[in-house]
Amino acid sequence: MYCVNCGVELKSSEKTCPLCKTVVFHPDIPAPDGEKPYPEFAVPVKKFNRAGALFVLTVIFLIPVIITLLIDLRLNSAVVWSGYVVGGLVLGYAMFVLPFWFRRPNPVVFIPIDCALTILFLLYICLNTHGHWFLSLAFPVSGIASLILITVVALTKYLRRGRLYVFGGAFIALGGFGMLIEMFICITFGLKFVFWSVYPLVACSLIGLLLIAIAACKPLRTSLDKRFFL
Repeated sequence: MYCVNCGVELKSSEKTCPLCKTVVFHPDIPAPDGEKPYPEFAVPVKKFNRAGALFVLTVIFLIPVIITLLIDLRLNSAVVWSGYVVGGLVLGYAMFVLPFWFRRPNPVVFIPIDCALTILFLLYICLNTHGHWFLSLAFPVSGIASLILITVVALTKYLRRGRLYVFGGAFIALGGFGMLIEMFICITFGLKFVFWSVYPLVACSLIGLLLIAIAACKPLRTSLDKRFFL
């Protein structure tokens, strides 16, 4: 016996097709008893223990933190090199684990936190190495990069349309950001401005202008929307 709708082979005891749910027998005709080819109960699916997995990941991050601090204190009686390891681990935990403690992590909230922790980590490295490059190089470079990243993420999240304009503007901003990096490097280390940043500026600007042109061309934009959901 076969299903009249999809053609799958049926047992004589089947009342409906297990694939397409088409009624096999007329409701007024009783179905004969027989062995059914499929179990009547569903196999329960085990739920993923999110909190347990996050707890394990937290412990995995804590173990090297504790071991590193103990070794450093044992050898040097002070926090000498372990601060770099601990800072890097804290930064990695904040980026890759902390957002998942929340059911719906908002990148507009967590990315500024990650950027702030990155800047603080760079400040710690500068102070611990007695450097003089934080205010003239690390802070402006990381601050501008953070501002570009946060702006792009916020606009991408809250704007339903116009993402190509956002990405195009982001590429142009990255090109200008390259020139700022060269300027801050020259100021910090007293180097000569050689204009190597012109090449990424031109490349990023061309890509950005291309994306903006695509966004302005409605037929091309519609075609890309259907293919890439931009």
